[in-house]
Amino acid sequence: MANFEQQLAALESVVERLEKGELSLEDSVRLFEEGIKLSDACKKELEAAEGRIQLLVDKGSGGMRAVDFDVTQEGGTEK
Repeated sequence: MANFEQQLAALESVVERLEKGELSLEDSVRLFEEGIKLSDACKKELEAAEGRIQLLVDKGSGGMRAVDFDVTQEGGTEK
């Protein structure tokens, strides 16, 4: 599967083509569907990256410690 940057570039290309308004209705709908899939894939990649981000939390003794940040709830939806 393509990486995030490739998916985002493809999504930008879809948006540009749709904005030109030179496509038939059928082609526009097909391209819009492709854009939705790319958008969903990008969102999923971003959520996965966000889930790996570590937050700094005060340990109470003036120091800091890193803890994992979980962005998913039961069923895999974002908090």
